[in-house]
Amino acid sequence: MSELIFIRHGQASFGEASYDKLSEKGVEQVRILAQHWQETGERFDCIYSGNLLRQKETARELLCLVKDSSQQVTENASFNEYNAEPLMRIYLRDHAAPEGLDPVDRKHWKDEKKFQQIIEAATMKWIRGELEPQAQDEGFESWADFQCRVHLAIDEIMARHSSNAKVLISTSGGVVATAMQRVLQFPDDQVIRTNWMVHNSSVTRVKYGQGKLSLTLFNNLAHLERPGLQHMITFR
Repeated sequence: MSELIFIRHGQASFGEASYDKLSEKGVEQVRILAQHWQETGERFDCIYSGNLLRQKETARELLCLVKDSSQQVTENASFNEYNAEPLMRIYLRDHAAPEGLDPVDRKHWKDEKKFQQIIEAATMKWIRGELEPQAQDEGFESWADFQCRVHLAIDEIMARHSSNAKVLISTSGGVVATAMQRVLQFPDDQVIRTNWMVHNSSVTRVKYGQGKLSLTLFNNLAHLERPGLQHMITFR
């Protein structure tokens, strides 16, 4: 059996000029994971990453764990996270007022609780096909297109790597949740609920081979559950 090991990137820079960069805590989370695996003797045959900066930064910290030191990170945009900005923008424009929210209040972009409230509502409507993009809504990707690209990317990697391969994938929470759907076949609305459970730098493992696909570990944080490190556990 071969194995896919999904890593959600370390904490990104919420509230900063660019979210798409690991925070200092995010870098440290991934370094602790790398050290944990070095101590346990974990090694991988190759490493993939989306091409978002936070995903690539995470992958670079883990590259030392690949068996062949000459290998580099293979970037694959299919492992990029869905773009939340147009989803939230469309939701605020078309749905916020009837649901009691101020569509022009920009404070939610820096307030974690308000941001979570809005993105949960926006992504649920997205999955249900209730967000209608207009010409100015650049970067919008339908749920069906996002789901298809993630599932296809997983299938392509499994076809490419067999014979007891261990493949590390640095990605994001929405991709991890959609990968779980590919494995467990749960309904679409459960994907986004699973998304909110995925911690920064968490580890999810999937075994595959001989026509079988099995989840063996989800959202694991063994590297941060040691004494004195619990403060490093984050969702955003």
